Amino acid sequence: MALKRKLGLPCLLSILFLGCIAPAHSTEPADIESNLAIIIDGRTRHAGIDEAMKLLNVPSVSLALIDEDRVALARAYGAGATPDTLYQAASLSKFVTAVGAMRLIEAGQITLDQDVNAKLTSWRVPANEFDKDHAVTLRGLLSMTGGIGVPGFAGYAAGAPLPTLTQILDGTPPANSPPVTVIAVPGSAYHYSGGGYEIVEALLSDIAHVPYPEVMDDLVLEAAGMRHSTFTQPLPQPLAGQAAAGHFGDGKEIPGRWRVVPEHAAGGLWSTPSDLANLLILVGRAWRGESRLFLAPETVREMLTRQNGGPYGLGAAIAEEDGATLVMKRGQNVGYQSYLVLIPASGQGLVVMTNSDNGSILAEALIRRAAVLYDWLLPVILPD
Repeated sequence: MALKRKLGLPCLLSILFLGCIAPAHSTEPADIESNLAIIIDGRTRHAGIDEAMKLLNVPSVSLALIDEDRVALARAYGAGATPDTLYQAASLSKFVTAVGAMRLIEAGQITLDQDVNAKLTSWRVPANEFDKDHAVTLRGLLSMTGGIGVPGFAGYAAGAPLPTLTQILDGTPPANSPPVTVIAVPGSAYHYSGGGYEIVEALLSDIAHVPYPEVMDDLVLEAAGMRHSTFTQPLPQPLAGQAAAGHFGDGKEIPGRWRVVPEHAAGGLWSTPSDLANLLILVGRAWRGESRLFLAPETVREMLTRQNGGPYGLGAAIAEEDGATLVMKRGQNVGYQSYLVLIPASGQGLVVMTNSDNGSILAEALIRRAAVLYDWLLPVILPD
């Protein structure tokens, strides 16, 4: 089914608080490369980008800065890296998945609060004492309040047998993860759950009657102009030469260059910071009511509102204070770490992608630096 043809803060908010930002002024985009506050073992060291990468054994880093509602800066650092180099987006995939789900909701294919078993055909959420009176819903799954277990996935060595989605959900070989089950009353509490997003993957594929990568091509990637991105796993050979190899924290390359991640919705996206920044810009425009072409303003407002008392909206963590909203998501696969931040009201943000298990430290430093240089009027709050 071709879906594209059918879709007509103050510091107290911290989950992981890394310092309130005092506004400063700079017109030099290159300043983002300098005076980075690198926090290692609780101690801060100031360094330029090259020194920081050496300190952290980060072979390459790519970033896209959003300012004045545009990609104002796209740069890559490290041997062979360019702004078009592909990285595993890891859990940033969840935000893209949530956008796809919201587009299906707007198309009238599903609602946020119906029992997902009513639409699932390839697999069903197993019933137990936790969900006998409270259904598992798309709202709960996207906001990590669905009561679902399995926080994350380790990926598979290059050339290893890959499980089907049903095997992943059932936790049967060759899947290397436990079964995806209900571990708490749906809607009662926040539990970070990659497993919940694999239920979303099954749901969207069942509704569309096509494999998940095709669903997301139609719903999000093509519609948002994300021409360097793909959910296809393993990464197609023609694209492998454009991808950065993953690295452990000690600087050693992942055997086979990277692990394969068949858990597409939870962590299987390959992308670039510029592609993800373009998506964030569309989300921000809709949030401000300036566009309805990609998502309706009311849909995005719901998406960027905390759900069921947890720290998450639908697809990302949300900080809110006096009407100000900050959107955040961190991604961590073996060998890759990344971050995205968006302030939808001002059209500002940053996407950072790295090919190292130490990449989050560098990404956090770059986010703090950008917040100072570009007068982000919110604290920097960096949860999972």
